[in-house]
Amino acid sequence: MAGVSLADARRIIAAAEKKAAEIKQPMNIAVADEGGNLVSHVRMDGAWLGSIDISIKKAYTARAFDIATKDLATHSQSGSQFFGIHVSNDGKIMIFAGGIPLKRDGKVVGAIGVSGGVGEQDQAVAEAGAAAF
Repeated sequence: MAGVSLADARRIIAAAEKKAAEIKQPMNIAVADEGGNLVSHVRMDGAWLGSIDISIKKAYTARAFDIATKDLATHSQSGSQFFGIHVSNDGKIMIFAGGIPLKRDGKVVGAIGVSGGVGEQDQAVAEAGAAAF
């Protein structure tokens, strides 16, 4: 299968949930397909309600621009090449850590988005999920 299947998404989310449990931080974890559409989402017990939307948008952003949201954040500061990008795409762009493109055979086929902790926590959980892909 070329894209991100539901089985892939479940495996990615399970790995991310494991990391979130290890660091004792409940998270919202979203996996998107090649078109940036949601494949699966999990809100761990106790994870912030406001982070549901953020996790889904981080996955969308990572796929829409094929870049980790952590890196996009660096390039979107005042005076940088992508300044103002966060107001594009009807507000669906998230420019802080926790969104990572998923690649198969060197091609981006989806993304993971994680929200619920500080940036370093979101990034660590997203990386754990991406590694399971």
